[in-house]
Amino acid sequence: MKKSPLAILFLTVLLDLIGFGIVLPLLPTYAKDLGASPFMIGLIAAVYSTMQFLFSPVWGRLSDYIGRRPVMLTSIFLAAVSYFFFSMATTIPLLILSRAMSGVGSANIAAAQAYITDVTESTGRSKAMGMLGAAFGIGFIIGPLIGGLLKTNFGIEMVGYVAAGLIGIDFILAIFFLPESNRDAKSISFYLLRGKTGTQDKSLLSSLGKRAADYLEGVRQAFSSRPIALLMSTNFIFTFGIVNMQIAAILLWKEYFHSSDQQIGYLFAYVGFLSVIVQGILMGKMNTRFGEHRLFLWGHLLTFVGVFFIPFIPASSLFSLGLLILFFFAAGTSLVNPINISLISLYSYKQKQGQILGYGQSINSLARILGPFSGSILYGLEPKAPFVFAGLLMLVGTMISMSLFKYGIEALETPVETLN
Repeated sequence: MKKSPLAILFLTVLLDLIGFGIVLPLLPTYAKDLGASPFMIGLIAAVYSTMQFLFSPVWGRLSDYIGRRPVMLTSIFLAAVSYFFFSMATTIPLLILSRAMSGVGSANIAAAQAYITDVTESTGRSKAMGMLGAAFGIGFIIGPLIGGLLKTNFGIEMVGYVAAGLIGIDFILAIFFLPESNRDAKSISFYLLRGKTGTQDKSLLSSLGKRAADYLEGVRQAFSSRPIALLMSTNFIFTFGIVNMQIAAILLWKEYFHSSDQQIGYLFAYVGFLSVIVQGILMGKMNTRFGEHRLFLWGHLLTFVGVFFIPFIPASSLFSLGLLILFFFAAGTSLVNPINISLISLYSYKQKQGQILGYGQSINSLARILGPFSGSILYGLEPKAPFVFAGLLMLVGTMISMSLFKYGIEALETPVETLN
């Protein structure tokens, strides 16, 4: 088992997320500078998640046929080009195009996960998958720092050039050091030459309708389980609330607190650093001592404090009292997100865990698509509104999480009849 492919894969995901982190804190204010309306700001923010939602299964499925390597190379190249377009995006249509291309390119996470499955044994797979989570945390610490520094000192064009350059380096490294891991893959020319004569392709096309029907039936069955339905609901409510306020927070920090882009980068890095500590160091110990149900409840309450009070901080106290409020935000979100996934897994019948977790990811993606519209529109009406709304959603999530206490451990190990 060679470790070098995993190292290159880790670098691939890390550089991609650094590029995303470089641009994210600057996006709402840059769009507003270009004359974008609140609705348009939401659209620009949502188009990235929409493309990821649409293309992640496409890249994953395509990697099963033509191989992981060509899919990874193509998606990395698209991501690099997207940031080059971002550097030249002096109009709103160009900015939307750059974010759409970036979403398509960055939707390679399914192919990256499949790559890990190819090159690891089952005993070491969880550790390898955890590598992707570490890349997310590191990317959101480094990226905003670089982006804020570049924007403040060199302008928005340099932000795009550096992001494109980093992912361009990633592309070159992948060409030379990322081997193909899918031994069953066929070359693209194989499928082109075979044309329409492949009976397997015909059967795949004819089964699309059946798969869609099976998917909808699976969703219905999943939601027929009371604890799973509650967890899926909190998944959507929590994610929607957080994404709703993230876009507004960047605008608020810029316009009300008069923060520079570099200072906003510091705030993002601060939250990312705390999240890594909570998830990487403290989570296991707290879970052993308090249990997942209590941590899930506390996470919602901490997040309520961390989102509701942000716009009520005095303008001169962002880097004092504001950091305390963001501490609650980072701690709360670091508890809720992983515990939600864990509880869904625990409440799911063993043979359906992968399927139900996939539904959870779809719900999460839908919230990330809709959230930016809500946040930007509410901010246009009243700057405090997105944070008050997000706080109320956290309280709804708190009440739902309290109702989960009546489902004990014995229920977790009992197969849900409708999921058999």
